[in-house]
Amino acid sequence: MDLTLPSKPRRKPSLTPMIDVVFLLLVFFMLASRFGADAVLQLPLAGQGGSYTGPPRLVGIGAANLDVNGVPVADSNLTQALAPLMETPGDMLILRGRDGADLQRISDVTGLLRQAGFTNFVLVE
Repeated sequence: MDLTLPSKPRRKPSLTPMIDVVFLLLVFFMLASRFGADAVLQLPLAGQGGSYTGPPRLVGIGAANLDVNGVPVADSNLTQALAPLMETPGDMLILRGRDGADLQRISDVTGLLRQAGFTNFVLVE
């Protein structure tokens, strides 16, 4: 005599809770993301060529400091330090990130230069 209980068919797991979680995550990330860039940093790289005339104008951008042609300069005095080197505001400025400067720092310095009226930048390594 067999005393085993009849086995119940295995129930398949419901995918509804998982789908709900996926849609909630999708909605969260869509609402939390930024849909437009406030400012796009568009700097040509030095390898793309271009004409350069006049005295050297190398702006070194560090994490917390700036220098013009190797001479340390405060952020507030950058435009005054560049003024004697520039013939026109359209003259090319060479920007070089160093000492752990991140892209935000380079973008901030570029914005500072744009506010001063400078328009031509090249980013080098």
